Amino acid sequence: MTDRALFDAIVVGAGFSGLMAARRLRAAGRRIRVLEARSCVGGRVRAAQLAGHTVDVGGQWMGAGHERLATLAAEAGARLVPQYVEGKHLLQIGDRVRRFSGVIPPASPVALAEAALAMRRLDRLKRRVLADAPWEHEHAERLDAMTLGQWRRRWVRSRGGRTLFDAASRAIFCAEPAQISMLGFLQYLRANRSLDYLVETTNGAQAFMVEGGMQRLARWLAETMDDVVQADAEVAAVTQGSDEVEVRLSNGETYRARRVIMALAPSATAAIGMTPVSAERVQLAQGLPMGSVIKCAVAYPGAFWRDAGLSGELVSNRSPLSPVFDASPADGTIGVLVGFIAGHLAAQYSGDESARRAAVLDGLANAFGPEAAQPLDYVDYDWTIDAYSHGCYVGVPSPGTLTRVGPALRQPTGRIHWAGTETATEWTGYIEGALQSGERAASEVDAALVGASGRGADG
Repeated sequence: MTDRALFDAIVVGAGFSGLMAARRLRAAGRRIRVLEARSCVGGRVRAAQLAGHTVDVGGQWMGAGHERLATLAAEAGARLVPQYVEGKHLLQIGDRVRRFSGVIPPASPVALAEAALAMRRLDRLKRRVLADAPWEHEHAERLDAMTLGQWRRRWVRSRGGRTLFDAASRAIFCAEPAQISMLGFLQYLRANRSLDYLVETTNGAQAFMVEGGMQRLARWLAETMDDVVQADAEVAAVTQGSDEVEVRLSNGETYRARRVIMALAPSATAAIGMTPVSAERVQLAQGLPMGSVIKCAVAYPGAFWRDAGLSGELVSNRSPLSPVFDASPADGTIGVLVGFIAGHLAAQYSGDESARRAAVLDGLANAFGPEAAQPLDYVDYDWTIDAYSHGCYVGVPSPGTLTRVGPALRQPTGRIHWAGTETATEWTGYIEGALQSGERAASEVDAALVGASGRGADG
């Protein structure tokens, strides 16, 4: 059916950014509707069943300092489970498996010295980059023209050092260093504290999990807004007029609103016909492609690696699955290892599920021992072929994009406003960043409505 009533705002996308924007606007007394193409809410979070338990095959962790997400979890009554870190971690280079403690895996003295020097250089460089305006850096064009791979070739020259550096950058962006703008990488570090923070567990980005899965928080958030969220509502076109916006679904239904919030990754907006829309936004959709990743979870009768004094954490250049973490439920009924096939390997293993499963189990067995080849259950999700995200975790800033069209990330296009974790000015790429972006977009829309017609929702 076609709803010809005039909404104050329509939010496109029911991920955490869209749901937070809707929550803020609804609290301000605005008449809103959230349109979600999928049959469920959550965006880039996704739940799956594994040996009778719910596991995350999308966004999973709450980092230290992610206060908005912590508040949301508390309101929803969700239990936070600290990431298991007891024991030694594993580093596998070729067929050699070594145990280590701490953040930096063992390497030759040369590689360790290079790693320490590179970390210091990155820390100095990112301090001079503004998280909300990296294009204002005095050397922005030069840094944006350079790839992370080019920087790495200059400052990390040993084979071991490059292997570790590439593993870290692939784990963060699900992309190869040659695909990532150096300016974009520094902006990401600035928005997320440091490289150390991004790869750390207890005091870093992988500090906590949500018992029952992260998607339960998205569902709870949607349920607090009654019937505001409409699922299976794929938006095909957004057309701006002089005083309102028409939103048309792929099934022909149409909606009208004074303002629209596009709570999607920039690349996802390319599939929606928007008129008019700025050339800069079109170029952003092209210049921020999604990372490539397949997330895998494997269940065992117990967490056998703990008995061997291991944390379950693995970094490997032999296994297609890297990094790997212990994601076992708090009740200890089963053991679960979760990991990522990222970057160029995701394309290699996409499409053939049986071959992918065999490669994952072989890789885990080579690192953890033969018990890893005998799972209770296995599940994965290929984000590279997701119909609406086309990848994960985040849009990858390709060289030249930020200096050319970066300011358009958050700048409204007429009556269209932009949300999504890529637009966040802190915690970019994380659920926390998505929540921040939703708050900001809602504030923009509410201010615009107030400016146009006063506080009344009927404006």
